[in-house]
Amino acid sequence: MSSSTRSRYADLVRLLLRYGRSDLLAGAQLDEFGIEDVSSESADETAQAERFAADLEEMGPTYIKMGQLLSTRFDLLPPAYTEALTRLQDTVEPFPFEEVREIVETELGARIKDVFAEFSEEPLAAASLGQVHRAVTRTGRDVVVKVQRPDVRETIRDDMDVLSTIAGQAEKRTRVGKQYGLGQLLTQFRRSLVGELDYRREAKNLLRFIELTKSYDRIIVPEPILQLTTTRVLTMEHIDGRKVTDLGPLALMDLDTTPVVEELFRCYLRMILDEGVLHADPHPGNLLITDDGRIALLDLGMVASVPARIQDQVVKLLLAISDGDGEECARILADLGHPIDGYDAPAFREEVTHLVSEAVASGPDLQAGTVLVELSRVSGVHGLRPPAEMSMIGKALLNLDQATLHLDPDFAPAEAIRDNVSEIFASSLKTSPGGILAAAIEAKEFTAQLPKRANRILDQLSQGQFTVHVEAIDEHRLHVILQRVANRLTLGLIIAATIIGAAMMMRVETDVTLLGLPAIALVFFTFAVLAGIGLGLQILLTDKKVARTARHNEGSAGE
Repeated sequence: MSSSTRSRYADLVRLLLRYGRSDLLAGAQLDEFGIEDVSSESADETAQAERFAADLEEMGPTYIKMGQLLSTRFDLLPPAYTEALTRLQDTVEPFPFEEVREIVETELGARIKDVFAEFSEEPLAAASLGQVHRAVTRTGRDVVVKVQRPDVRETIRDDMDVLSTIAGQAEKRTRVGKQYGLGQLLTQFRRSLVGELDYRREAKNLLRFIELTKSYDRIIVPEPILQLTTTRVLTMEHIDGRKVTDLGPLALMDLDTTPVVEELFRCYLRMILDEGVLHADPHPGNLLITDDGRIALLDLGMVASVPARIQDQVVKLLLAISDGDGEECARILADLGHPIDGYDAPAFREEVTHLVSEAVASGPDLQAGTVLVELSRVSGVHGLRPPAEMSMIGKALLNLDQATLHLDPDFAPAEAIRDNVSEIFASSLKTSPGGILAAAIEAKEFTAQLPKRANRILDQLSQGQFTVHVEAIDEHRLHVILQRVANRLTLGLIIAATIIGAAMMMRVETDVTLLGLPAIALVFFTFAVLAGIGLGLQILLTDKKVARTARHNEGSAGE
């Protein structure tokens, strides 16, 4: 083991020792007044959560990204921790321009001055995985160039090896590891991180979002320059604008933001719930307002897919929330989630119903992201683990709520959800050409096989050979087991009766004795003792053989 690897293990062990005994995996502990339960959480929990985020930040890019992923797991972490991790800063010191030049020229196979007419040495921003520079191509196009940090792949690979070892041991040996599925969580994290390290995938995400937003006039996505993009260098169109978070009340007064907000909200709902594409990090800092009043979507490195089953269930969940149907919300969440130890279905249903009724009571101010986040948190508290996509959708909609309400405080998310989700649900009922063709092929095969199968069934019926096979309990084995139990009980009763009879006969006077005791009584007593020993040995040997056979069968089934 190298010294750097040992150092990573030491850093991770120190982190676990510092926070592993705190109530980190506890979910939300709130009383009926919405106040944190100080009996289960320390008074300085917020400060401890901030220290946790700071420690992750100091440990490097892998742990910064892990903190960003954990900030979406409202079912696993208390509110103070998810809030602190949300504010986790992915900004670090920039690396020297000489290294930037070397990486760009190596990746593009040409000198910077031969590819770009201008290339700024000062970065616009520097993050844990890479940094961004302004440039102008030889054709005069204004672009930004995202350059990956040197050696960041090796660092992340070594960190992931350490995390995999620790998570594997924790899942095997600890209750928390098994209960919270640390292995599955790490697999999701690895998949997300590998995607972010390949800038070609981000370029594909940009192209996909350009296609998805082409019918929305007020939304713009920077176009990648594929000829100048590799796994470690991403060149894309530069878009002038101001971050949503930089716009104050006076600046907003000069903008007509209502149409932009409505279109952005409708676009995101349709992408998530109809197209199954999730921009996992649409926080206000990744949204720009351009000079012509459009909104630009940036940083598409973290894009996830939402399975069709999750899409349909979330659509139904949003409709149930808008209708105030808490019972239906609880049922949908129970179908989506995975129960773990301690799952309390009645308490979960009751709290979900109360939460939804409280949310609906807020009227047009109802925010879908906030409600989904709270539902994920309630699920974790009551022992129901929701799918990761559920938490990510909640986080995305929560960030979207913050951006839209900053741009337009009068925007009513509840009405927008009700209108758009109904349209999305109606569109989901439409069948695609591929689906129609597949159904036609299935119908053709069914029609072709039906006469032959029907004739075969009728022939068997007429000949008295038609049988129905039902998979039920193994009656033969059950009969053998019951017979064995009955035999043991019967033999046990005989032995007991023999011992009692022998004891009673000991008091009968007789001329025939053995060892000074009545011979007949001693014979029966000896028989009973030997029979009891024999029965005990037979039971022990038989049960061991059955247990060994069962283990062998389970091992064969696992293989």
